[in-house]
Amino acid sequence: MTGRTLTLGRRASFWVAAAVVGHTIWTSAAPAMTYPLYASEWGLTTTQTSTIFAIYPIVVVAILVCFGDISDYIGRRTTMLLGLAASLIGVLLFAVAPGLWWIYLGRVFMGIGVGLSAGPSTAAMIEFSAEGQAKKASAITTVSQAVGLALATLVGGALIEYAPFPTRLNFWLLLVIILAIFATAWFLPRHSAVPGQGRWRPRTPSVPSGLGGVVLTAVAAVVCAYSIGTVGLSLGAKIARDLIGSANVLLNGATMSVFAIVLGVVGLACKSMPSRTAIALGGLCTVAGMACLVISVSWHSLLLFLAFLIAAGCGYSLLFMGGLGLINMYAPARLRGGTLSALYLVAYLIQGAFALLLGASASRWGLGFAIDQGAVVIASLCLITGAIAVFMTVPKAAHLAVRCVEKKSVTTSQ
Repeated sequence: MTGRTLTLGRRASFWVAAAVVGHTIWTSAAPAMTYPLYASEWGLTTTQTSTIFAIYPIVVVAILVCFGDISDYIGRRTTMLLGLAASLIGVLLFAVAPGLWWIYLGRVFMGIGVGLSAGPSTAAMIEFSAEGQAKKASAITTVSQAVGLALATLVGGALIEYAPFPTRLNFWLLLVIILAIFATAWFLPRHSAVPGQGRWRPRTPSVPSGLGGVVLTAVAAVVCAYSIGTVGLSLGAKIARDLIGSANVLLNGATMSVFAIVLGVVGLACKSMPSRTAIALGGLCTVAGMACLVISVSWHSLLLFLAFLIAAGCGYSLLFMGGLGLINMYAPARLRGGTLSALYLVAYLIQGAFALLLGASASRWGLGFAIDQGAVVIASLCLITGAIAVFMTVPKAAHLAVRCVEKKSVTTSQ
């Protein structure tokens, strides 16, 4: 940090951006631990609790459609601050909610916050990382998500189980955390808009010319990862409670945290793995995990459920890291924010639709049937995505064009 301007240096800015990434997952996952309490207190159905989850990705998609590339114009810092402010409002609404509609409204603001900050924070991590460290940035992004999810399940579980105000204190703590991140992000470099972009206008995020195959593969990988997250976050607490046979929220949350811990460990251990290899391997891990999930629900086996969490954590980490790695490698800097937003747009759209379908299926035919069908869909999608990654080709002209744009960008900045 420089004394006169109070601006963070490159390394500190990188970790602040990582904290913003972590907040997106913590904010997303925090309500998951309170779903059973809301259901008990307000008499909610499985469809209603799944709707609480699904509103969030649907709003994220709407924000990405309208504002997906705005950080390329007004800067990463400004966009992240706007996103953090919206997240603050959403978490505050959860902290004081007297009924279901307040929860829905809080979810809307959470979706706005994540929609504004997810792409810019990921792009900022790449841009604040050391030169030639794009793969490391992808790995730390994955680890940041893991930390956010682990804190949501462990800290949230402890507060809900042992502290007063079980449906509120968890969100008051998250409010303080986001306030601290906001205060730190205020000191990020102010001139972080990508030069030469002209005037911003609302438009749907687009894919750079010649990179359709790369972006398609990356999107498919992240969609697979987020589909795994949908099962874990929208129905995971109920599955864990039913299998463990315990009403202790901390115990159930600790069980769910296995997924997050494995996610982070694999992200660090495999940070040098080629992106396409990571996607293919992540798909295979997920298929194995889905098989364990189906059998665990059928046999009511906690051991197999833990095996699912481990395999799913490996799969999510490799798929997400591999998908981001492809974008980091090939997307030009001047279009990176919009390209990442396009990736998140599709991923969150499918995640929201998938959560609603799972919830409706569980309400009508039972949790076991919904898990069986969801597992088949996810496993099939992962196998297809792995095959796409293996056989993907990058057009030579597009590869050269990307490198020319990057070189020009570096020369201009110097």
